[in-house]
Amino acid sequence: MRVLRIGAAIAAAGALTLGLAACGSDSGGGGDTAAYSSVVDKVKGAKKVVVGTKWDQPSLGLKTGAEPEGFDVEVAKYVIKELAGGADVEIEWKESASSNREAFLANGTVDIIFATYSITDSRKEKVTFGGPYIVAHQDVMVRGDDTSITKPEDLKGKRICQAAGSNSYKRITDPPPDGELDLDAELVGAANYSECVQKLGGNNLDAVTTDDLILAGFAKQAGGNFKILGQPFTDEKYGVGLKKGDTKTCEAVNAAITKMYQDGTAQQLFQKWFAGAQGLKAPTGAPQFEPCA
Repeated sequence: MRVLRIGAAIAAAGALTLGLAACGSDSGGGGDTAAYSSVVDKVKGAKKVVVGTKWDQPSLGLKTGAEPEGFDVEVAKYVIKELAGGADVEIEWKESASSNREAFLANGTVDIIFATYSITDSRKEKVTFGGPYIVAHQDVMVRGDDTSITKPEDLKGKRICQAAGSNSYKRITDPPPDGELDLDAELVGAANYSECVQKLGGNNLDAVTTDDLILAGFAKQAGGNFKILGQPFTDEKYGVGLKKGDTKTCEAVNAAITKMYQDGTAQQLFQKWFAGAQGLKAPTGAPQFEPCA
């Protein structure tokens, strides 16, 4: 058994190196190809990195111009610069929807992900998570004129959105440990949360339920068309996604997040993107990190 475990570890390390080489290769005029065994090594050596974020979530990761913008995007820029020891790094942004985050890390499409990526036990089997860098809480958003839903339990029998790749709906429909409320609700599918919000506005849904930070961005964008109940019922730890086994980068990410809170940057970014949002409280210190594994 011991030999098998050692063999598996060697294979995993080899796979990690190959994955980073695929997205970290530099085939310029000289034809040189550089392979790195971790993302932090690639950032320091190549001064390039491919970062996955959401492109459809206001205040977190929204792309309307040349590159996305939002809280997650600015956290990514801060962390990457810290990984590089303060040097400038060329960042290539890749849209990373909830449905493809694990695949993108595994196949080397991206090096690292900052995309409202809640740390869960099932995801930790496939991904190494740095952080969390902030803790969100699941809440419910309804149309501004809806008086029939005033608490999460009122979602029984209602139409709620099931965004592809997201586990949020399970907190409503399933019992613990994977779920929370165990309610009978009608699921309406959508590709992402921006489509969920469109369906809510078009009266094709009764509610969108997911992390309060995500909902706050959409509510702010829509003016008074939607309202958030302000009754959070879960903790959602937003982690930094890495290829499984890249613990070296994980530790470096955690050091960067610690500094981000110590120097006040995290609080400043929160105020920049969520000031005035319904029911949100600015973080006062770095969350407790998950073990790098």
